[in-house]
Amino acid sequence: MWETSARLLRLLSLLQTRREWSGAELAEKLDVTSRTVRRDVDRLRDLGYPVNASVGVGGGYQLGAGAEMPPLLLDDEEVLAVAFGLQSGATGPVVGIGEASLRALTKLRQVMPSRLRHRLDSLQVDVVARPQARSAVEAGVLSAIAAVCHNRERLRFDYKTHGGEESRREVEPYRLVRAGMRWYLVAWDLSREDWRSFRVDRMTPKIPTGPRFTARELPPGGAAEFVAGGINRATSQARARVHLQAPIEQIAHMVHPDWGSVEGGDDGTCVVVLSSNSLGSVAWWLAKFDVDFTVLDPPELRDECRAMAEHHARLHARYSSA
Repeated sequence: MWETSARLLRLLSLLQTRREWSGAELAEKLDVTSRTVRRDVDRLRDLGYPVNASVGVGGGYQLGAGAEMPPLLLDDEEVLAVAFGLQSGATGPVVGIGEASLRALTKLRQVMPSRLRHRLDSLQVDVVARPQARSAVEAGVLSAIAAVCHNRERLRFDYKTHGGEESRREVEPYRLVRAGMRWYLVAWDLSREDWRSFRVDRMTPKIPTGPRFTARELPPGGAAEFVAGGINRATSQARARVHLQAPIEQIAHMVHPDWGSVEGGDDGTCVVVLSSNSLGSVAWWLAKFDVDFTVLDPPELRDECRAMAEHHARLHARYSSA
């Protein structure tokens, strides 16, 4: 009896991991005959699990959607992954799901085996209380946008740019993308007739939604790569080459590959290439190197460096005379 019950759980687990299995594949995985697989499928149906079967070439078994959700079958690592995900959701960049996440985590913990409860309890993390991130979004807004993406319905919304300008937009929404603590919508902008990404925290969706649309092919690389490219362009608007009077060994560990590179010279100096959203921030980084340097390109960076030097000189004069 124990062997049969364990096999049923294994069969259910397999059906949950793939859309469809052939009888021969299940028999091989379970090390039983195809006839035993058919009997076990009947037992699962008796327990309330809707297992669909199709015959003929390409036929097989598929776990269907039931009127009631059956108990989830998760292995130890999957249970912990869900628990940690719920913990993160309680303090993440989505507003309105923290309390629900904690309730779900409490329910999950109640049905965990003791060995897993001990592992979860041993990894409790205290969170420093801090204001909600300005980029946090309401769970209801995310859900509404996800629904129009799924239903292929046009979306109208008010949008506020980084500079504070407001506009009304109408788009064909396709994908939600999370990048760090921010959420983005990848959509086809009807007025611009081009792909755009919008920060969800700057959107105010309007109801009702528009008519349905025929899906287009996403940009090369997909939605996530499209958003990543936009972020990279936004943070690389300023680019500079600077000759530093220091060996590459002294500088290389200070330059992150996401925003810069370093080339060494034969005379104990190096050339650094830096990218940022402004020349002012590039000048700030050059000050952090604390070495003599010569700006190679662009010439405007020299003005930024002079302005920063004058600012520090004024501060020095102010506080040294106090």
